Amino acid sequence: MQPPHAATGPRRVVVDLLSYTGRKGGMETYTRELYRAMGELVPDVEFVGFASRELARALDSTWFPGRIVDSGVSGEDRWSWARAELFAVSRFARDNAADIVHCPATLGPRRSPTPIVYTMHDMNYFTMPELMRVKAYNKPVQWMERQASRTASRIITDSTASAEDIVEYLRFPRESIDVVQLAGTPTTARVTRSPDPSRPLFLGMGSRIWHKNWPLLIEAVSLIPEERRPRVVITGGREPDPLRPLVEAAGLAPWIDLRDWVSDEEVADLLGRATALVVPVLRDGYCLPAVEAMIAGVPLVLSDIGLLHEIAEDAAVYFDPRSADDLAKTLERVGGDPTLARDLARRSRRRSEHFSWRTTAEETFASIERAWSEDPRRLR
Repeated sequence: MQPPHAATGPRRVVVDLLSYTGRKGGMETYTRELYRAMGELVPDVEFVGFASRELARALDSTWFPGRIVDSGVSGEDRWSWARAELFAVSRFARDNAADIVHCPATLGPRRSPTPIVYTMHDMNYFTMPELMRVKAYNKPVQWMERQASRTASRIITDSTASAEDIVEYLRFPRESIDVVQLAGTPTTARVTRSPDPSRPLFLGMGSRIWHKNWPLLIEAVSLIPEERRPRVVITGGREPDPLRPLVEAAGLAPWIDLRDWVSDEEVADLLGRATALVVPVLRDGYCLPAVEAMIAGVPLVLSDIGLLHEIAEDAAVYFDPRSADDLAKTLERVGGDPTLARDLARRSRRRSEHFSWRTTAEETFASIERAWSEDPRRLR
């Protein structure tokens, strides 16, 4: 794909960064790496970030290719943040003469006089409300997502599976949805692989939202006899970690290491030593850890769901995400067969060539340009 020509498209893009606080995992990785690549792709476009208090005042924002403006709103205060999403973003875009707005974290203005593109990563609050961490947020988030879809010029999403959910739950036209897959962080390309075949180590990465299905992994490890039981590291928690009581009740503390968010250096070290990455998720919009593992040449052990087949294709071993016994057998098979692990590593590296942030940025900006050219609001 050729780089877009901004001379015939939007010149000033306001980017909604209200939710960015440095504590929200994959969605922030997406925003950061996308805009790092976007700045190199379209240097003649002016990007203006309407940022949370945390991003504007305390965090490194050198990845953003433009001016950062402090909204004064905390992205950790859900109610203040929600009000700002609904009302402040559109005012800011108007006051700053934006050609178009991009909201990379699913939510945004209730109304907008400016053309607007949303990246909606998933429809989890519709597809699995019973598994959301705070049930009281389900209806408000569903309402905000419906409002966003009514305002959107176009919607970008990470997978065909998510696009289908957006059509079903938001009644948004499929022809106005662009599927743009994500890539992996630069750190993963520098991983040095040195797994110990005599001591299998399985890595899990992600938040403790219940649809991530970590209790299944804990139960699976408990089913493996102690003399063959692998070590497991699960990153992405916060204290008090809801998984800790489960690990302790099962007597698995010597085998399962629960960690908070980890640095890029720790991620590289863990990917280098891991026998495989395990993703037991029941349902999701995308899986950045799987892409990052493939870039690093790490074997994949994935839930047998359509989304993960879409990402990994044949570069993984799949298991039933509702069967701890099936996962236990899969862990033993991958951990006990170095030949299989090497074959999976080769497949991971080959499949990883499909993903790059440059491609993600190209396709994202093409969607932004398409929205700008199609939306009559730009002529007002």
